[in-house]
Amino acid sequence: MNRPAFPFWPMEWWMAWWEALTPPPSVSLLSDASQAGALARIHATAFARPWEPHEFERILCERSSFAHGLWRSGTLQGFVLSRRAADEAEILTVVIAPALRGGGHARGLLREHMNGLALAGTRRIHLEVDEGNMPALKLYKRMGFTQVGARTGYYLKADGSRATALTMSAEL
Repeated sequence: MNRPAFPFWPMEWWMAWWEALTPPPSVSLLSDASQAGALARIHATAFARPWEPHEFERILCERSSFAHGLWRSGTLQGFVLSRRAADEAEILTVVIAPALRGGGHARGLLREHMNGLALAGTRRIHLEVDEGNMPALKLYKRMGFTQVGARTGYYLKADGSRATALTMSAEL
């Protein structure tokens, strides 16, 4: 197939133009329980059993919760939510909206979150991840997490089967 003389295909040109005009995502603390509905909508795009808005609202109202949001053009596009106890924390969930997945945004979001936890006195972080979630496993290993255990049949999958959760931790 012959390409036109201009440097981009029409769709590539429009995408490059749009990306140039769209500000890059930014990360900030989430402390407002009014965001619970947005968190639930994003969470539902990634999990077979998504959490309900009231579950997010309850967690965000706890003093032990710690959350960061990924924002683009004033819209929440992802988040990470943890619970702290003494000098340890557990990452409860990390989600990026489908449109931004695969673009490295989870790394920046998680880095900012881990830095915030460290500044708050956290020394060790724990999490669980589906053993089949290769993008998440790659991210967590890149961020310094190592596997410390496994929970067979922990996650319910969309087809009704169960998946093993790998437990991981990282020192800050």
